[in-house]
Amino acid sequence: MKKRSKILASLVLAGTMVLGLAGCGDSGSANGGTQSGKNSDAKYHVGICQLVQHEALDAATKGFKDALKDKLGDEVSFDEQNAAGDASTNDYDLILGNATAALQAASAATDSIPILGTSITDYATALDMSDWSGTTGKNISGTTDLAPLDEQAKCIKELFPDAKNIGIIYCSSEPNSIYQSTTITKYLEDEGYTVKEYTFSDSNDVAAVTQSACDASDAIYIPTDNTAASCTEAINNVASQAKKPIFAG
Repeated sequence: MKKRSKILASLVLAGTMVLGLAGCGDSGSANGGTQSGKNSDAKYHVGICQLVQHEALDAATKGFKDALKDKLGDEVSFDEQNAAGDASTNDYDLILGNATAALQAASAATDSIPILGTSITDYATALDMSDWSGTTGKNISGTTDLAPLDEQAKCIKELFPDAKNIGIIYCSSEPNSIYQSTTITKYLEDEGYTVKEYTFSDSNDVAAVTQSACDASDAIYIPTDNTAASCTEAINNVASQAKKPIFAG
């Protein structure tokens, strides 16, 4: 099992390095809300833990599965769960954690099954590691989708040179978003902006928080936040009415 897992992990890591660049380019759904289930006849069993369904995460999951199917054909089967799934009770050869909270759930569930992360902003933040050296030192590897936040701040300055106040909207329960907001705030302040965070705890608060941000801001910045991505239409409806531009991470 251990040797087989290492071989499978090396195959998938090569595929996910490509997916890390292309994961947001597909607008299709990963599974349409269904689960593949484990196939007892397959040689390899892969668990997929995805935080929520939206186009970017769905595309990452779909690309991951397509890459493995291309490599292994019918020898691989998939069991897709949400972030609350208990991966430790299943005999997987590999687990994919799609988004930070999903990776955290997989990490909490097992310290022996190889885990790959995708749609991860910062592994040190996700795994609560203060002595980050570039590797986790655990059964975890993967790719990151962290944007060049310093360049984004410069781009915002180029697009909105007359703006004074930038509002950052994100979900307070997503550590990936907290990291991005904290980091880009420094860069935006260096560009001369006054920056304020506007956070919501779940999708029920999105419209009200967006309205508050639009009322007090000249432009809105949204990091790669999964809850915000799931509520794109609600955010856009408010911002469009308020005629406030959005820069999306």
